[in-house]
Amino acid sequence: MNQLPAAYAEYLEGKSEGFVAAVLPVLLQSVAEKTHGVHVLNSPHLVQAHTDDTIPFGEIREGID
Repeated sequence: MNQLPAAYAEYLEGKSEGFVAAVLPVLLQSVAEKTHGVHVLNSPHLVQAHTDDTIPFGEIREGID
């Protein structure tokens, strides 16, 4: 498995198991592709993540959209 960039590993620190389970597959996809960063939607009832071509590889941004 490819090693996560430091920003990705730091982002996961202290997060719940459920949160990590929802986000980690997308982080690994980003690492495998090495072309896009990750956008995380984090609300009280929903955690979703997807690669985003507007975010540089190795960066994570949170937002509502």
